[in-house]
Amino acid sequence: MSARPIEPRDEYDAAPETASRRRDGGRRGPGFRRGIIILPSAFTMGNLFFGVWAMVSAARGDLLWAGWFIIFSGILDMLDGRIARFTRTGSEFGEELDSLVDAISFGVAPGLIMYHQFYSDGAWNWVLPFIYISAAVVRLARFNVEQVGGAKKHFLGLPSTTAGMVLASFHPFSQTPLFDTYLAQLPWPQIMGVVMIFLAVLMVSHIPYAKFPRISFSTPRGIFNAVVIFAALFAAITVPRYYFFPALVTYTLWGVTKSFILGLQERIPDRDPLLDEDDEPEQKRPLDYDQLSPKRRARRDPGSGRSED
Repeated sequence: MSARPIEPRDEYDAAPETASRRRDGGRRGPGFRRGIIILPSAFTMGNLFFGVWAMVSAARGDLLWAGWFIIFSGILDMLDGRIARFTRTGSEFGEELDSLVDAISFGVAPGLIMYHQFYSDGAWNWVLPFIYISAAVVRLARFNVEQVGGAKKHFLGLPSTTAGMVLASFHPFSQTPLFDTYLAQLPWPQIMGVVMIFLAVLMVSHIPYAKFPRISFSTPRGIFNAVVIFAALFAAITVPRYYFFPALVTYTLWGVTKSFILGLQERIPDRDPLLDEDDEPEQKRPLDYDQLSPKRRARRDPGSGRSED
């Protein structure tokens, strides 16, 4: 009598038992694994929550908290991918969900903040936020095609998260005494319109932007990255109004400047093209003067039908 195979109750029970589960006596059941799987998506939905809240706040005129909510969305967006990689629970569903949420939190929401802050009076001023939002959507769609999946050293084009946080952090920065004293007299509606177009171009460009540096205490470079990151965290916590907008603008301009400098270095020749001297001695080629003399016409012998020179 053959034993009937036991059918698995769900897809989690159907998976082979891992070594870690054997070590802990099987205490990690399907519920635990389900919780690990939905954890990155929970951070993504938190990103969406703050993005929608930012749009509601901007519509109500609370631009200060609208900007901070986009910053909160950016922090959650930075964490969800790392949690998915750390727990090895990344999936195509999570990647698509993340892109859709980013289009709202860092495309639509910052565009609406700029609209309510500067461009709600004119009949066609909404075109500027529309251009920015369109570039953010195109950039996210291109990211899904080109860069999703494996680990990359750089982003191709300015990340939409950075672009959205640049626009969102402007209003908190504009409420500082430094801004009121030295920068309040500038024509900011025109300046921010140019900034939106500039950010839109950078998002759809192929300019490489560095990813978040890795922290390590075993190498000098890793230690330096750790010091910079901890200093940035300290500034973000203690003086957030002064930190986010200048830091994000610096990151944006640094990518453009670095790409420009590297492009110039690639165009510099190895040697001066105006120098007459060559690295290798000139090789003299013998000249055959018979080839330069005009060819004689052949005379035809009418009797023999043959021609002779």
